Amino acid sequence: MSEKQLTRREFIRIAGMGMGGLAIANPIFDSLKGAILAPDKLPGLYSKRTPTYCEICFWKCAGWVHTNADGDIWKITGNDDDPHSNGRFCPRGTGGVGMYYDDDRLKTPLLRVTENGIQKYKQATWDEAFDFIGNKMNHIRTEYGSESMALFSHGSGGDFLGHLMKSYGSDSITAPSYAQCRGPREVAFFATYGEGISSPERTDIRDTKCLVLIGSHLGENMHNGQVQELSEANGKGATIITVDPRFSIVAGKSKHWLPIKPATDIALLLSWIHVLIYDELYNKKYVEKYAYGFDQLKEHVKTMTPEWAYGITTIKPDVIRKTAKEMANAAPAVIVHPGRHVTWYGDDTQRLRAVAILNALLGSWGQRGGFYYPVKAKLPKYPHPKYPKLKRTWRDDLNGKYNLAGLSLANGFVDASTPTLEKPASLKGWIVNGTNLIHTLPEREKTLAAINALELMVVVDTMPMEITGYADVVLPECTYLERYDMIRVSQNREPNIALRMPAAEPKFDTKPAWWMAKQLANRLGLKDYFPYEDVSELLDWQLKQVGSSLEEMKQIGVKKFVREEDDMYPMTGLEDFEFNTNTGKIELYSTSLEEEGFDPMPQYTAHEEPQSGFYRLIYGRAPMHTFSRTSNNPNLNDLMDENSVWVNPKVAKEWGLKNDQKIWLENQDGVVSDTPIKVRVTERIRFDSVYMVHGFGHTDKRLKRAFGKGASDSDLITRVHIDPIMGGTGMRGNFVTFRFEGKEEVAS
Repeated sequence: MSEKQLTRREFIRIAGMGMGGLAIANPIFDSLKGAILAPDKLPGLYSKRTPTYCEICFWKCAGWVHTNADGDIWKITGNDDDPHSNGRFCPRGTGGVGMYYDDDRLKTPLLRVTENGIQKYKQATWDEAFDFIGNKMNHIRTEYGSESMALFSHGSGGDFLGHLMKSYGSDSITAPSYAQCRGPREVAFFATYGEGISSPERTDIRDTKCLVLIGSHLGENMHNGQVQELSEANGKGATIITVDPRFSIVAGKSKHWLPIKPATDIALLLSWIHVLIYDELYNKKYVEKYAYGFDQLKEHVKTMTPEWAYGITTIKPDVIRKTAKEMANAAPAVIVHPGRHVTWYGDDTQRLRAVAILNALLGSWGQRGGFYYPVKAKLPKYPHPKYPKLKRTWRDDLNGKYNLAGLSLANGFVDASTPTLEKPASLKGWIVNGTNLIHTLPEREKTLAAINALELMVVVDTMPMEITGYADVVLPECTYLERYDMIRVSQNREPNIALRMPAAEPKFDTKPAWWMAKQLANRLGLKDYFPYEDVSELLDWQLKQVGSSLEEMKQIGVKKFVREEDDMYPMTGLEDFEFNTNTGKIELYSTSLEEEGFDPMPQYTAHEEPQSGFYRLIYGRAPMHTFSRTSNNPNLNDLMDENSVWVNPKVAKEWGLKNDQKIWLENQDGVVSDTPIKVRVTERIRFDSVYMVHGFGHTDKRLKRAFGKGASDSDLITRVHIDPIMGGTGMRGNFVTFRFEGKEEVAS
């Protein structure tokens, strides 16, 4: 790669761009700094409500947006008919109104230009922005082929931009959440049951008698429906077992907290499997009826006793036996939760295989209180021409690796965008929608190298996140409170749909993604793929095909349908059932993994240890924030404006650390956090680890509330262990130490 390529796209601050217009239109809201007023404080406050579903996290709870007589948005509440929320929103959901009023929002399209050798952004009209993008995409299609454009997306607008990409002739569409979050669990459960977990997870927590959380932080990640069901189950006396090196919120509600040594989870899982089998606590009839490979599994775990696991995990043998018995006593109404963010150490698919096997031995799959069989409503696709035939797919860039991956890999797209001496880059342009890749993807230097090699990068976002500073074109999307999106259709116990519609006109010069996609389609000769004038036509057509209408959904927000079959718990009574696996059985011994050359049963392999004076970096979530997307939200920032690093008192004493002292973190590769972070001395973390909440440490002044607050774990994740089975990015193999001096001033 030439020096020119390495420096062709400099990071540019967007601060001060497009500030026309007041950010907060209502003086009452302004004076209260975002406070939500109760109805009795201001008569007639809520004169209108419109349906929505939340965009703050993937759970997408349906609710109502309340506006006053002047059209100002005041409050968001849950929709009582929504099975995701049951009428109750979490702190993030109710704080979503702050996203609308955030004065740091992107306000106008921006184009990167070079003047006198200096790169900067200039305000542009939408036509100028679309003409630029259209010309670039037409060039890429002619010069390299349509497949050379890629879409990274983690927002609802991805539905429309994904349709644009397929119409253009590319299936290079990825969500970072697969390789960086949940992919290993989907592959593991497919290898075991022939089905994945999907989202929302098919866990029957409300009826469970025993819930095992191994690295799953319910109550802090605020998966709304699950947290409500957890509270309900806890109230009915369900046993909760939490395995975590940190005393999390849910650990405080647990009967058993197992403060496991990090990176040893597979050893604990295998020892639990050993106890269930050799103490004959497993569900014999269920295993005989449905399982394949039990004898091989029994032999496999023969020596993996609790005593063996104790020397690895630091969990005492009697605790391992006692908790295994707790599970068996509750079976089949027991859940060993598969988690959500499961990309840890590079052997993650095999760890989740152990979780899947454990559930199978307990007989929980397909039974009440275990894992239910979800259903989804079926909405027909709006008619459009067939997509062009692909000459190359995203799998071709993987060179025969990761055949069991069900979806594309964001890190694979980064590799495919980076030219090497051996081959040129196959991806030449990116559209990035609603995902801050600078904080999302590990190994930031690789991401930046790929970005610098691109011929086009378009960023669609509501906020000036770090990724926007590297774009050729920035397109400001209006918030979810100001736009239509596709009908929400997601799995649950009963089929249901939910509508999102605008509660107010878009602020500033912002637009919805459906409109952007349609305008770009016109410039790419693809207008027949977007044959509607307004997306409301598409939605109304779809809804009428299922006996509803846009007008009805505007009134009710959520519509439920009758579940056609009584098949939520198909294994009740041990009825005949064929699984979608090679053997038609639950595969304790995985034939699909064996065919790909991998261990058919999970193995424990020791992981690297920190050198003296270093501690394993563990990161997680806070209930009021979603990744780095919400740290600047005025309402949610008021609840938590920075993170801290949790340090065990023994370690703090050795280093002389005090509560609220600011330090920098340095990882095993000599990389220092861009910003300092406050110390929290607490017994709630093991002595060999430190913990911090993800999503802080923003380094640009354009995010006025989040700028320089706390530190970013993403800065420190430079060592990534790739899962050999599905390509996921294991990010918990990084270690940090403490520095008392660091970067005096963050980048501006």
